Amino acid sequence: MSKRILMVEDTEDNRQIIRDLIATTEYELIEAADGAAGIAAAVAHRPDLILMDIQLPVIDGYEAARRIKADPALRHIPIIAVTSYALSGDEAKALAAGCDGYIAKPFSPRQLLSEIRGFLS
Repeated sequence: MSKRILMVEDTEDNRQIIRDLIATTEYELIEAADGAAGIAAAVAHRPDLILMDIQLPVIDGYEAARRIKADPALRHIPIIAVTSYALSGDEAKALAAGCDGYIAKPFSPRQLLSEIRGFLS
């Protein structure tokens, strides 16, 4: 059974880039376009990994990560922040919210895939 990745990303261009990247792998991709939909998808699909944008409509990625990590049934799921928030302190803020990894946009597809494989191996 292939591992499932939930991508929570509001920008269609960014979703397409990740969609194309994941299509080259054995992973299954689930998508959500805002923080609230991301939380609901995590509950419904129990993914093996979550790629979480931070700047999201409805509920931002920080709060979505906090809510997912507060749920005992979901807290084991690794969350990688994939975000344009790349100033000093932004990585620490993402990790403090419950993210397990952090990649700044624009990202190298090879770097993102390496991070994903590291968490899923």
